[in-house]
Amino acid sequence: MRSNQRLSRARVCECDSVDKDWEDRVTAAWATFDSYPEEEAAAFRAVIDALVAELPDDSALGPFEQACAWDSTGHSDRAAPLYREALARGLSGYKGRRAKIQLSSSLRNIGQAKEGVELLTPELDAPSDELDDAVRATLALCLSSLGRDREGLALVLGALAPHLPRYQRSMANYARALLEP
Repeated sequence: MRSNQRLSRARVCECDSVDKDWEDRVTAAWATFDSYPEEEAAAFRAVIDALVAELPDDSALGPFEQACAWDSTGHSDRAAPLYREALARGLSGYKGRRAKIQLSSSLRNIGQAKEGVELLTPELDAPSDELDDAVRATLALCLSSLGRDREGLALVLGALAPHLPRYQRSMANYARALLEP
């Protein structure tokens, strides 16, 4: 860490160890995001940049948080390289999966949906977690952008089926049938 403070350490991903205070301050900053008017997006990004400045220069969390800030303020083009940098630096675990989802969405937004599909498809076989539906939804959007609407719809129906109070089996079967010739 650049600062001399040595607070209790918390593992927030498999790549970096940061103090809990830092993670709490990042969480608090994101909790205020909706209070920033659109014209003050740069002010929000400056808050994130200040927090990132406290991290080691090689931290994977820094570019991830900055990518999230650029993405959330409507700049997928600025976010994509930062997500790539975070992943290249070893961002893994839950935040690594988030980075892949968000990078795929950004790639779709900047006309590179094919790369988004390539990035997210392996995530369909990754260990299951609460991000599974987000993987499928984002992958479906990327597929749709490539004119592969039936595949995208199959993913969305397959993700939705377990959440339905009834018709789970039918919807799962319909999802599979969409992919049959």
